[in-house]
Amino acid sequence: MNYLSNNKLSVGRVLSDGSRCEVGILAQNKRQVYFQYNDDYLTSFNNLSPFVLDYNSSLQAAPLHPHSGLHGVFSDSLPDGWGLLLMDRIFRQSQILPNQISAMDRLAFVGARAMGALYYEPTSHQLDEQQSCAFSIAELGVEAQAIFDGQTSHVLQALVNAGSSGGARPKAQLYLPKNSTDLCSTSYQRGSDAYLVKFTSAQLSLGHEEGLCEAAYLSMARLAGIEVTDWQLLDAPVSSGAKQWLALKRFDTTVTPEGKEGRIHLHSACGLLGADFRMPSLDYEDLIKASSQLCKSAAAGQEIFRRMIFNLLVLNQDDHSKNWSFLQQDNGLWQLAPFYDVTFSPTIHGEHSTAFSGYGKQPSLKVMKKLAQHAGFSSWDKAKLVIEEVVQSITKFIEIADDLDINSTTSALISKQMNRVHQDNKHWIS
Repeated sequence: MNYLSNNKLSVGRVLSDGSRCEVGILAQNKRQVYFQYNDDYLTSFNNLSPFVLDYNSSLQAAPLHPHSGLHGVFSDSLPDGWGLLLMDRIFRQSQILPNQISAMDRLAFVGARAMGALYYEPTSHQLDEQQSCAFSIAELGVEAQAIFDGQTSHVLQALVNAGSSGGARPKAQLYLPKNSTDLCSTSYQRGSDAYLVKFTSAQLSLGHEEGLCEAAYLSMARLAGIEVTDWQLLDAPVSSGAKQWLALKRFDTTVTPEGKEGRIHLHSACGLLGADFRMPSLDYEDLIKASSQLCKSAAAGQEIFRRMIFNLLVLNQDDHSKNWSFLQQDNGLWQLAPFYDVTFSPTIHGEHSTAFSGYGKQPSLKVMKKLAQHAGFSSWDKAKLVIEEVVQSITKFIEIADDLDINSTTSALISKQMNRVHQDNKHWIS
């Protein structure tokens, strides 16, 4: 097959009222990718990536690293892990090898299926635009699990249409009717809500209890005063091996009073700060400063501090730069996205992907006071009130796990390790 690469793409944005506007143009030569803002966008809206992009009509070259030759804000539109697996299988069916596919080709394949408000045209001819009106979520989940487990080479077109956010777990962006959890769609239907549904596998660290454990962590985080998105558990078929799957309500979509779907621009810390999420490249000190500056509020830095304490004490050590995001409203104002991808995820050496002023674990009292100061707390006593709230929420874990019917062996293992981390950090907790 003679494969024609995508060397030029139009970048658009869906606004919160469902209307669309042209943002600019992406173009690629043999050396690198360039972006140029549209003049009309410059006069009406605000910078999509204020730490990286100049807000003018100049031609801006993308850095070669770490985002596959793209500017970070556009790299955010691409999936990784599971989403790339599905994408590569579709290209292979067209006799195209993954190493023949550029990042621009992948953006064309994503089209309007990315998380957030950005879309790309023209879309790839490898992408089947046909949408399913309604189909069984049970069938989709079992098929996703079979693909993840390597049991089949078949890819449901619905899975591809569903798109994917980051991460390695099998998942799908789906629309669930308000009055049913048996059927779903990959396109917006009036009366439905947008969800990210996470499926399970025996190959995952927590096996088929991945979703249940994440639900427990979200419950604890909410008790700790942290904003999390709404979620629900969907009953899984017996053949899947799971009791339930976790469905997270998407926070990058809106629905107007007239029933039209809109979007909110989503930007990860990975893309915003030029960080490489595949390796430890982010520090909470930098994240606190960037959040306060971007959101123009000390409260944003203090919220990062609260989430940092939670991550440390519950062993959410997979706290890399793609697991922190910001939302930009149509008027240009930024805010922290709700807490997401938060679960029990210990690493081999017990170190976090995001460091604590240079420390991967067990930060000293001096370090914690320094981070609290950067977060804008007027005193350490004020910061300790936040710590106490987080600690109190974590004491509810066993109770929450029992309510969610998590296996007692799993909950006991998690509880034991959380108790150990608490003891290791008593020098600044108490």
